[in-house]
Amino acid sequence: MNESRLADRAYTSIVRIITDEALASGDRLPSEARLAEMFGMSRNVVREALVRLSSDGITESRRGAGSYVKRRPSERLGAHMAMDDLAATLGTYEVRFVLEAEAARLAAQRRSSEQMEAIEAALTALRAALLSSAPAHDEDWALHRAIAEATANGAFLSLFDHLHDEVLRILKAGVEISRARPPEVIEAMMGEHDAIVEAIRVHDADGAALAMRWHLSQGRKRLMP
Repeated sequence: MNESRLADRAYTSIVRIITDEALASGDRLPSEARLAEMFGMSRNVVREALVRLSSDGITESRRGAGSYVKRRPSERLGAHMAMDDLAATLGTYEVRFVLEAEAARLAAQRRSSEQMEAIEAALTALRAALLSSAPAHDEDWALHRAIAEATANGAFLSLFDHLHDEVLRILKAGVEISRARPPEVIEAMMGEHDAIVEAIRVHDADGAALAMRWHLSQGRKRLMP
């Protein structure tokens, strides 16, 4: 098994330690050496898993003191994806930060009037779905896809469509987890989409990219308690 697959297994095993032992924010994880011994893996593999966990906002490394829990994945995530898929699914955020931020930038520069109308129609449909009790992940996907289409570069659309299954799982989980929280969480989600679309509307390329990155970073946080 290659190191990337082993790192996925180590990632999953560390998340299981956090959830099974009910570790809270600020609790210390076992040392790299101890984790490597527990999993029967090299320290390099465990270190890669910890770096990815840190990027996903689940753990944080403190110089000379080891790794600590930062956030625990919501228990509701288990209704949308197997724990073994968590590393790969959350890993799509790293791709989306690059792909969708640049897509938003190019959409702001290149979108046609017709594409802007399509983006605004998708935003309206998303708002109606989010403010109701109906599922909203398809509408969320449609808005993000409309932005990718407005780049006038088919490669963005092809790459985005390739991520369809993983992204849809995340979108569905994000909406359902957010709806179980105070109403302000859904309002914040809607506000993030509004900011992206407004920047595209006024041809603010840097603003659109920044708004998209902020939305994605907040979306990843919403998957945690």
